[in-house]
Amino acid sequence: MKTLFRSVGIVARYDKKGALKLTDALAEHLKAKGLAVYLEDTLTDKTTKKNKTLPLKQMKTDFVITIGGDGTILRTCITLSKPEPPILAVNMGVRGFMTEVEPDQALNAVDKILDGKYSIEKCMKLQVIANGLKCPEALNEAVILADDPTKVLYAKILKDDEPILNCQADGLIASTQTGSTGYSFSAEGPVLDPEVDAFVLTPLCPMSLFRPIVFPAKSTLTIEVEKPKKILVLIDGHIRQTIKSKLPTLVVTKSKYETSFIRFKEDFYHRLRSRLLFKGTG
Repeated sequence: MKTLFRSVGIVARYDKKGALKLTDALAEHLKAKGLAVYLEDTLTDKTTKKNKTLPLKQMKTDFVITIGGDGTILRTCITLSKPEPPILAVNMGVRGFMTEVEPDQALNAVDKILDGKYSIEKCMKLQVIANGLKCPEALNEAVILADDPTKVLYAKILKDDEPILNCQADGLIASTQTGSTGYSFSAEGPVLDPEVDAFVLTPLCPMSLFRPIVFPAKSTLTIEVEKPKKILVLIDGHIRQTIKSKLPTLVVTKSKYETSFIRFKEDFYHRLRSRLLFKGTG
């Protein structure tokens, strides 16, 4: 895939010296290749080199490099204007399941991109509308909780406007294929193959017999919270929205937007084996 890239944005953790050092190295390398380079404005005065900076919301570059872990990626995807440019994710986090390369491979990865030696992985996102309020799209998951952690969530679940079950649980997680390896996985939800066009609803500590359910991506999932009257919605662990009404209602659908990752040879199942400690060959 040969694409003419003229500009690149860099988003990095500024609490790690290694991330800042790599930011400088990548910026100089990219500028030497003739690209316009923009750093997220949180990096202003954090690096040793002089670089142009922009707020992440204004970063409309041809592609973006993130230097951090999955949290850095999620924050970037939430904030970037839509549609999002492709992301090359460099791992400087704890697990970095969504990242593609290690820091010592970053410069070589950039050269491969400029030579067109890469592929694009498109990842589904979820659109959540809470009581008519459109939340930012979720790459991983939307979590619904009682605003008071001592309270149980009593909810009715509808698929395409048809009631399918009632539940009592500490919370609910609606996750994408990407998010199925995160919080939902920790709550004993299934891992979804990226080629499965679906999302999963996983309960948190259910009080009744309720196991995770996989829904076709074309479904409209409605969650009507009967109790309590005040709930908390978390989008990808970064956006918090409090909803208070007589019947807090959330509608979850497949977003029209996607997140695109720049990939090389590593595939989904390799990441599962190497980063989620699955047993397997290879």
